[in-house]
Amino acid sequence: MLTTFEKAALEAGKAIIAVLREGFPIAMKADASPVTVADEEAERIILAHLSRDYPDIPIVAEESVAAGNVPDISGRSFFLVDPLDGTREFVDGRQEFTVNIAYIENGAPVAGIVYAPALGLAFSGERSRAERLEVTENFTIGARTAIAVREQLDDRLALASLRHNSPETGTFLADHAISRCTNIGSSLKFCLLAEGKADVYPRFTRTMEWDTAAGDAVLRAAGGSTVTLDGALLTYGKTGTAADFDFANPNFISWGGRKRVLEPA
Repeated sequence: MLTTFEKAALEAGKAIIAVLREGFPIAMKADASPVTVADEEAERIILAHLSRDYPDIPIVAEESVAAGNVPDISGRSFFLVDPLDGTREFVDGRQEFTVNIAYIENGAPVAGIVYAPALGLAFSGERSRAERLEVTENFTIGARTAIAVREQLDDRLALASLRHNSPETGTFLADHAISRCTNIGSSLKFCLLAEGKADVYPRFTRTMEWDTAAGDAVLRAAGGSTVTLDGALLTYGKTGTAADFDFANPNFISWGGRKRVLEPA
């Protein structure tokens, strides 16, 4: 499955870079978030790969859902796709935007890829193995390196959303005596935890499942975890709840190490 993910992500990333170089118009979706032709073309490419290789597995993809195309995933495994996470970064000329593809089984992200085409980096994970992939200028895999989370030390580094920080984040950092925090956009936050370059990512503002699934899959494969505020693992395929929109995530904490999960300093 990761082979399909890699091919789809690399082709989508190539299309995104082509759009970036040529210039593009920007439209606004109903939720006031931006969308570009890069989002749409990348999603078209990814859906074509997944539908060809896994025709019986439903696909929940961000732009398709926005257009009203939502498959029935009741009791089924499914794919989650965010073709361009960090569209605002993309629009602003930053390099942190990513392509995200994940496979969900029994509510858990068991395989995924996060590809940052402007950085020439990708991260993949399946079950208990995670890798950092160096991507060449020709959009091929140049090198693979196994990655894993690091042991959490007393001096822990937190990651926060570049555009969606909150007062609750500051409270969490203070309660856990975390003095160092770096802001970064897109799903790359999960990948930095997975490769042992940071320790925790608290999120207290809205995310959707396609925003987090691929990065969460990589993180879990590298030995980390993503938990809700009650300590339970974050689950996927959340539909039909009166309290929120379908596929919306609650607040969560992603941890790079196994020690001190939600344990105050």
